[in-house]
Amino acid sequence: MTDAPPAIVHTTREIEGLIPHRWPFLLVDRIVEYDEAAQRIVGIKAVTATEWFFQGHFPGLPVMPGVMQVEALAQVMAVFVAKQPGFGDRIGLFGGIDECRFKRVVSPGDTLRLEIRMDKLGRRFGRGLGTATVDGEVACQATLSFIIPDASVLR
Repeated sequence: MTDAPPAIVHTTREIEGLIPHRWPFLLVDRIVEYDEAAQRIVGIKAVTATEWFFQGHFPGLPVMPGVMQVEALAQVMAVFVAKQPGFGDRIGLFGGIDECRFKRVVSPGDTLRLEIRMDKLGRRFGRGLGTATVDGEVACQATLSFIIPDASVLR
């Protein structure tokens, strides 16, 4: 018996309708779990050998940069926030990356499971725990926070 693939809550195209990120910087392929009541969302990123960052990180030994893992988690958080009333067209910026740890190398062929558990969500600030795993092993974990600046800042 094989495990069924996770259900798709949002496709890549739908994600692009919720957040402003685009190729080559869109780092989440689909959303497979969304639980507004539990303040939780899960995305998936298939890591392929053709990712642009593998050209230089590192030649002959491709390793997904930790900062890209953190960005992938942040994009999943952005999808969660964009789905909340009053947030759809507002852009959040990193406010902090705290207690960030990398525990496993992520390489081509891996599938990153990107889970966010929101801790706080206000009109201009949010925070959540992000955990990226591969085959059940933690690759990256961090507390991520964002701010939503005044519109004048993003001109």
